[in-house]
Amino acid sequence: MAPEGPPSPPPVRRRRTVRLRTMLVCLAVVPTVAMGTQTAVTAQHLLAQSEHLRADVEAGERIGVPLVRLMNELQAERALTAARWAGSPVEEDVLRERRAATDRAAAVVRRISGGGDGPAQDGDGGGDGDGGGRLDTVSGRLDVLTAYRKRADAHSGSADQVVGYYTGVIDDIIRAYQDEFGHAQDAELAQESKPAVSLFSATEMVAREDTALALAGPSRELAATGFSQFLDAVSTHHYLYDTWIVPYLPPAELAAYDKLAGSDAWQTKLRVENAVIANHKDTATGVKLPADVGEWPAAYRVFAPRLAELNTDRARSLLADADAKASELEAEVLWLIGASGGALLLVTAVVVLTTRSVLRRLGRLHSRTVAIAEETLPDVVARLQRGEAVDEEALPAVRGRQDEVGQIADAFARVVAASVDGHRQLAAERHGFGLFASGIASRTGNLVSRQLSLTEDLQDAFGHDEALLGQLMRSDQLTVGMRRQIENLLILAGGEIPDPHTDPMRVADLLREAAAEVEDFRRIERQALDEASVRPHAISQISHLLAELLDNATRFSPPRSKVVVRAELVADGLSVEIEDRGPRVTPAGYEAMNERLHSAPPYSVLAENAHRLGLFVVGHLADQLQARVTLRRSVYGGTAAVVILPGSLLTPAAARTEPGPRPVREPGPATAPAPVRTPVRESAPEPAHDDTAPAPGPKRALPTRATATAAGARPALPERVPQTHLTRQLRGPRAPEPETGRDAATPEEVADAWADYEEGTKKVEEELGADQP
Repeated sequence: MAPEGPPSPPPVRRRRTVRLRTMLVCLAVVPTVAMGTQTAVTAQHLLAQSEHLRADVEAGERIGVPLVRLMNELQAERALTAARWAGSPVEEDVLRERRAATDRAAAVVRRISGGGDGPAQDGDGGGDGDGGGRLDTVSGRLDVLTAYRKRADAHSGSADQVVGYYTGVIDDIIRAYQDEFGHAQDAELAQESKPAVSLFSATEMVAREDTALALAGPSRELAATGFSQFLDAVSTHHYLYDTWIVPYLPPAELAAYDKLAGSDAWQTKLRVENAVIANHKDTATGVKLPADVGEWPAAYRVFAPRLAELNTDRARSLLADADAKASELEAEVLWLIGASGGALLLVTAVVVLTTRSVLRRLGRLHSRTVAIAEETLPDVVARLQRGEAVDEEALPAVRGRQDEVGQIADAFARVVAASVDGHRQLAAERHGFGLFASGIASRTGNLVSRQLSLTEDLQDAFGHDEALLGQLMRSDQLTVGMRRQIENLLILAGGEIPDPHTDPMRVADLLREAAAEVEDFRRIERQALDEASVRPHAISQISHLLAELLDNATRFSPPRSKVVVRAELVADGLSVEIEDRGPRVTPAGYEAMNERLHSAPPYSVLAENAHRLGLFVVGHLADQLQARVTLRRSVYGGTAAVVILPGSLLTPAAARTEPGPRPVREPGPATAPAPVRTPVRESAPEPAHDDTAPAPGPKRALPTRATATAAGARPALPERVPQTHLTRQLRGPRAPEPETGRDAATPEEVADAWADYEEGTKKVEEELGADQP
């Protein structure tokens, strides 16, 4: 069974971030490709249109001219055939020559069509040839031309059938021409082809009039069908000229037409047409035409060639226009390709330059941002923390730029300004708090010094009381620890430890003084030099630094182990090594502790490590002294702290008889009485290395003091030997107490001193007790 409960949320798909360079390239590529595609499509369309025009021009030259010539020859042969059929005198040579001209024109059309071998067909001339198109139809009709000529010569059949054959072939020729040019893909060419086709149709109507009048013959009589065809031809060609030809003729051809329409021959044509229509007479056999028809043949022979010339000019003009249009399209294609190519190059150049400019500006902004974030801001923060002035010119400024990159730079400048202002305010607050804490620590240190002085006086005054002396030594030990914690606070707050020394101190005495601050039940072996001494201005700082390291070493060493302190001169100054045999520390632990030694912690870190400030204090002092402190693993499994003091802090000491390091022994019986033992409380050491904050463990006994005094001075205090108890010494004989004068202090002053002493002791005990688990 599936487990019950709400379904788990679907995994969040991480959106892929597209790089700005890719986006800019895409923005450039997409319109460029679109423009290139559009240009290619347009150019292809124009080239295809030009090819079609070239094909139409080629077809017009190859097909149109032979068709027009064939039409003219068939019209002339039809008129002669009709006249001969009607009994008009027609010479055989003229008819034979006319038929030969028609055959030559027909042979050209057959050769163009590629066929024309279909069987001859009898009938009314309305049948189609075997060809599939109009040209094949014309070629097929020409195959029966010889048969219809024989009919005409033998007067076989009727005149309408013979004439109708010629008319049918001419109609197919006009349709073939119209199919070639009337459906051209170019709209202008198709529009120009309409007057040409209409001209051919109008010319055919005039030729039909001539054929109809020829069929009337010398008797001037027409059959009813022939007269009807004459009337249709007259009305049709007038309509074509008025509606589809004259309005569309170009100026040059329109001028030629106007000249033709104003000629005497054309006016004779119009007068004969009007006379036939108005003055004809109907008879039982047909229609009697007026005598005016006699003027028709002469007039037709004059205007017919001019009509044919007008047709030819229109056809040639149509082909010339098509050829010019094709050339224009080809030039347009070349211009389009050139302009588009130039535009594409320009767009590409603009995009490349824009992309490089944007990326270059963004790169500079990124480099400046990284430099400010990784170099300038840390330096500014460090300077502010040190209380130094900040160079505002090194920070980015808001310039009010309008472009997007400039707005980002201004926004970052505002962020930097806000960050610097925050750090400046924080540094001011830190500095103010440091001054406040330093002042409190200084005043508290003065009170502790007074308490230590009072304790010393009490020890001198009541040293004969063994029980009271032990308690006073315990109080002295707690007060010393409290004083060192106050000095830690003073150091971390930016203050300086009061330095009462006015003379250099030998390294051996310096190590002894530092060890006296932390000496307890663990043994400290000191090996020091007498060849060098520490300058007065650095004694307190160095002593405090070594005391913190010694305190850390003794607190984490086993009770019966040794903490060895070595000192020797090295090339860089003085090397002091403190080696314990405490618990093992991992490499990561040493790395973390060394980091504390070399970085100034903010107050938030100090607050989190309020009970472990030793290494921070050591690092602060080392920074002031320009010393190097390193923690590493000891060969004995514990920890070795190596301190390198620079040579500028040392001064040469007097020559010694025994050169080199030697152990420093405790004062012998000649300078002090036998050691006494003070009852103290013991506890187990902590399990791991830590800094030098107060922690549970063996409580430190009274620090070693100078015991040799001149005669008549205060009695010498017993000096403790490490790892011993002072109870037996306290019970043994003690030096006689000298006579002391009456204390000049009033009872009120003594009471105030004891109150200060008890209050300070109580606070230290409470702090030490709070650190115990």
